[in-house]
Amino acid sequence: MSGSCFGEVFRVTTFGESHGAGLGAVIDGVPAGLEIDPEFLRREMERRRPGGGTAGSTARREADAPEILSGVFEGRSTGAPLAILIRNTDQRSADYGELADRFRPGHADLTFLRKFGVRDWRGGGRSSGRETAARVAAGAVAKLLLAESGVKIRAGVLSIGNVEGRRIDFDAPDANPLRALDPDAVPAMLAEIEACRRELDSVGGIVACRVEGVPAGWGEPVFDKLDALLAQAVLSIGAVKAIEFGDGFAAARSRGSANNDSPLSDGSFASHHAGGVLGGISNGDAVEFRLAVKPTPSIARRQKTVDAEGRECEIEIGGRHDVCIAPRIVPVVEAMTAIVLADLSLRQRCARL
Repeated sequence: MSGSCFGEVFRVTTFGESHGAGLGAVIDGVPAGLEIDPEFLRREMERRRPGGGTAGSTARREADAPEILSGVFEGRSTGAPLAILIRNTDQRSADYGELADRFRPGHADLTFLRKFGVRDWRGGGRSSGRETAARVAAGAVAKLLLAESGVKIRAGVLSIGNVEGRRIDFDAPDANPLRALDPDAVPAMLAEIEACRRELDSVGGIVACRVEGVPAGWGEPVFDKLDALLAQAVLSIGAVKAIEFGDGFAAARSRGSANNDSPLSDGSFASHHAGGVLGGISNGDAVEFRLAVKPTPSIARRQKTVDAEGRECEIEIGGRHDVCIAPRIVPVVEAMTAIVLADLSLRQRCARL
């Protein structure tokens, strides 16, 4: 499956299914000598794992302990492919027995079958959100590489349903159960999630990401623009349906005189409408973007669908699912952002040789 690889120099290949033996990532291009901190990898996996403390999360319990299989010797990368394995330990495939010949609304069941002619119906197999565990493992390695350049990536929940925070504090997300950027909005967000749970429904949200420390010059001027690669990376996360940088869609209602970021003599800019990216290349300011997360498609309410014979029927999805996936997507967004930036940082080194 060629779509399981991402990146040019820092190249990540993920493997595994939701209800298989495990998932993992193979990372090519990690420079030799990078200190690989197993405890940092463990903490990053803890932030994403099922039952990891976020409200509205699935009841599935996985340790998500990353096992480094290759590419590290005496705590440092060797320059060889770095392989990480995450074992599945809490699968309940019987919960999905009804799905063997019925297609879940909002999922990749039908499209996957039409593409490959076969599908793993146990929790979606390769199309499951659990696949993102491998991305977070790879992203943790990317973060370690970027830390050497002083790059810091932080994301958090801006809104859930119709409840939006009034302020943005990127130091707040890991200190509250919804990873919200405005802690004061958490009670109303929790109420929104609980209302959906009672109604056997789900709810979406908006996540914001801010990257500090990216020097001017990362990204390519044509197809591999920084914002284009970030968009591809973030939109590859299953539940993400839209992304905007800087002013985003609001820029369409603006004028050039108001939207342009004027450069200053000290190398900074007078405003931040572009979100830190000009012409596809970082301008030295913080890189900022927001993304829309759809409601979790797996809901307990009965829905109309079709079976494998094309006959109309109904389905009631069992299993254990997030009422709101936005809080758990936060570390995945950070991971995919880190993978893009790690790749571009290594490309920039090559460009300057």
